[in-house]
Parts: sequence; C-alpha cells; structure tokens
Amino acid sequence: MTKYIFVTGGVVSGLGKGITAASLGRLLKCRGYKVASQKLDPYINIDPGTMSPYQHGEVFVTEDGAETDLDLGHYERFIDENLNEYSNLTTGKVYWNVLNKERNGEYLGQTVQVIPHVTNEIKTFIYNVGKTSSADVVITEIGGTIGDIESQPFIEAIRQVAREVGRDNCCFIHVTLVPYISGSEEFKSKPTQHSVKELQGMGINPDIIIARVDKPMPAEVRAKIAMFCNVEPECCIENMTLPVLYQCPIMLEESRFSEIVCKRLKLDPRVIDLTEWNKMLGRIAARDKTVKIALCGKYVQLHDAYLSVAEALAHAGYENAAKVEIKWVDTEELTKDNVKKTLKEVDGIIVPGGFGGRGIEGMILCAEYARVNNVPYFGICLGMQTAVIEYARNVLKHADANSSEFNPDSKHCVIDIMPDHQGKKMGGTLRRGAYPCLCLGDIMKSAYGAGPVSERHRHRYEFNNDFRDELVKAGMVIAGTSPDGTLVEAVEIPANDFYIGVQFHPEFKSRPQSAHPVFREFIKASVKYMAGKNKKG
Repeated sequence: MTKYIFVTGGVVSGLGKGITAASLGRLLKCRGYKVASQKLDPYINIDPGTMSPYQHGEVFVTEDGAETDLDLGHYERFIDENLNEYSNLTTGKVYWNVLNKERNGEYLGQTVQVIPHVTNEIKTFIYNVGKTSSADVVITEIGGTIGDIESQPFIEAIRQVAREVGRDNCCFIHVTLVPYISGSEEFKSKPTQHSVKELQGMGINPDIIIARVDKPMPAEVRAKIAMFCNVEPECCIENMTLPVLYQCPIMLEESRFSEIVCKRLKLDPRVIDLTEWNKMLGRIAARDKTVKIALCGKYVQLHDAYLSVAEALAHAGYENAAKVEIKWVDTEELTKDNVKKTLKEVDGIIVPGGFGGRGIEGMILCAEYARVNNVPYFGICLGMQTAVIEYARNVLKHADANSSEFNPDSKHCVIDIMPDHQGKKMGGTLRRGAYPCLCLGDIMKSAYGAGPVSERHRHRYEFNNDFRDELVKAGMVIAGTSPDGTLVEAVEIPANDFYIGVQFHPEFKSRPQSAHPVFREFIKASVKYMAGKNKKG
C-alpha cells in the first residue's frame, strides 16, 4: 500500500518546507523506495503561469507541460524523478474542477460544499499522484503557513486522508522556526508550541518536528519542544542553514530522519546507500577555481525568478571543478554606454527566458557584446530570440528587426507568434512540455551526441522561417530543429568559440548529479575563456 507523508509549515513562511520534503525524498530513494512528490498551493490562481516572477518566482514546467510551483524543481533535482500534472494543485484548480462538475450535473443536485466536495477533490488529487507513478511513498508539501485561512481546506483534506488510509500509512511532518534571541542568548520554543497547537486544533498531531535554526539547538530546548508538542525527543530534528543546498539530506540523516520516518510508517528501513550523493558532494568540495557568469534578465531583483537557471549553472560548475559566481545584471538598466563596463569582467553571458518588452534592448546589447567580443554566450528561450534579433540588426543590417511580441509593425519580425497560438487567452496557451529536437550544430552535437533529444518548452513565439535562409547565408547556423525540420529549436554562431541560443528550457532537466549537457559545455567554455584571459593578463 502507498504511504503518505505530509509536510506543513509554521510560524513564518520560507523555512524550507520544500527542501525538507525534497531531502526526505532523496533519502527514501536511497533506501530503495520509489518516491513521488507534490505541492498543494492555497492561492486561487489556476496555476502560476500568469503570475509575475516577482510574485512567485519562476514557473517550473514538467515533462507533460504543467506550469507549477518552483518547489517542484527542488523535488526533481533531489529525487531525480520527472513529476507530472498531479504534482501541483492550487485552490483555483480545485474550485475550477468542482464548479465544472457542478455545472455538468455530476453532483446530482447536491448542495456543493467545502466538505465533502472540495476536500474530496483535494484527496483525489493526492491519491492520483501515487497511482500514476506507482510510488511506494507520496510526499506532499502544503503551501503557506498553519493558521492561514487559505490553507484550511487542504489541512482538512489531509486529516481525512490519514483517517482513510490509517495512521500507520500516514506521517505528518511540521517545519517550524525556533528563533534565537542574541541579547539573552537563548532559543525560544514558544512560537513552535503555538504553531503545533494550531495544527492540533485542526485535527492533526505532527509525528516529527523539523526545527529551522541558524545554530545548534541545545538538548534541553529539543526536549522541551518534544514534550509540549507531544512527539518523541528523537522526532524533534534540527535543520540548520548550510552553505550548499545539497548537503541538507546528509545533515538531516545524521539525526536518522528517514529511519524515523520508516519506523513511523512501518516500512522496512533497508540499508541506505548515499554513495553517489556523497560523491557529488565531494565534487562540490573539490572545486578549485571560480568562474564569473553574467545572468542578464529583467527579474534579477528576485533571484528565485531564475532559480532553475542558477541551479543548472551550479551543477555545471560541479562537473567542471568550478564555483560559479553569478553577476546579476538588470537588462532594463543596460545601455550602449555602460554595457562594456558591466560585462567586461565576466567569463560568460547567459540570457534566460521571459515575456514582455521591458529590458529587451538590454538583452540585445548583451547578445551583441558576447558576439563581438567572443565571450561565451548562452541564450535560453527569450535569450535565443534576442540573439536572433541582434544578428538581424547588426549583421543583416535590418535596423528595425524585432519580435512581433514587442513591435508587430516591424517589417523584419525575425521572431513571430506561432500560427496556432494567435488570438488565444494568456493562461495555459503556451507551447509547453517536452518536445523532440534534432541536434544539427557543433555545440549541440558536442553536448548531446548525434541522436534526437527531448527538452521542455514554454513559449508562444518562435524563429520566423521567412528569414531563415537570409540568416543562414549571413553565418548563423540552425543548430536544432523539430524532427520535421519546420521549427527552429537552436541557433549557433560558428565564428565564435561558444555561442548558442535554444528555444527550450534546458535548466528544468539539470540535476546536481548530472548537469545538463548544454550548461556543462557553457561553463566548460567559460572556464577556458577565463584561463585564456588570465594568461593574457
């Protein structure tokens, strides 16, 4: 029978529920169990697809095209399993489904209520992720903070799940803040006590308390939390701030975290094998050089807007024995007068995805600077599109070259909306999810090999084939296409040592134990560029 683990958070948000859930998933996988993860978000949006990155951080896209919370990226990176449409549920999607069922007469004239109709919808979703993945264990993170009115239906639903599957098949983990008051030099357990009391008032008794702390917690504080929160002392586990995210599973397992969970769920603990994970941590520790990469975007004030890109850069650094230092560049502030000063010290330039016209001219300047100065360049989605625009303007001399997204009146829209996406609503209408790509360019072949690959997409604008021949004649290479050759998936400039743009989002498939191949080659090229620069200097 499938086992269910629910992770809730208390006191304040941003405590690392997602990392805790992801770390536990990795530990259970290292014990030989098949794990599936999901996130329940209490906001009323159907999904985060139309939300500003400043509101919610990046939108993570799954293989089947679901637009999801960024925590799903952590889940995939830690457990190395592809998630799906059942991995992220919002209040908006719940009510959307319930109301559509009511309109279709599926409730047979019943009065539609939060209990049982809304909670049943949530429970069905929870059960489905286990069924579709054949998982031994389903780990579900509840977004928000205990006490929030928005999350109450989700809390009630997981209470019912525990009742339906039996407490031996269900484990509740509560992540909470234990603040340290420097003036009195003492930890304060009262916020955790109140948070757990709130949770208990909703019918849930946590089995394990994960205490978020910045320094080791004294044994007497742990014992006090255990007593007042009605858990065993061994079930009060501290989660300290760490320099490297991927150290978290090892730290938690030092307190026998996954063993305790197995005991609670009456699972055979099996022998845990952390060999490969520790090898990866060894590669991280062995990095002996630092490479500086300019991440040039329009949402750089919130680094979580580019979370998967930043992580993919770090992963590529692990495989090139390099620490990746990111220089966050706001492209809205870039001009012809300051672009050289801003970028002259970097070893590589990456322009990630995005939507809308703000900051576009700055991105085009980044693409031009990289091309002219032979600095390694990697454009992702919008970063590929701005590279094509730059080439059309400065090499083909089409001064008005643009995307129809930004200037539909341009005579040279080298980027145009996909024909089957014209006139559609904003939400849920992008080309999303995994699509195949043929590798044709040298960089693509070097990264992937010769065979076709599958990459995840999230866009509605694409390379305009009306300008394909003209751009190719001018030196741009069509480096990747759809299997039928119609859609341009990647471009390269062979005159440069490393210059590539891809229409897809490779960052979503990078893992700490296996960096994405294009990111790996990009950092490899950046390290080489740095070495050459230092030699000249």
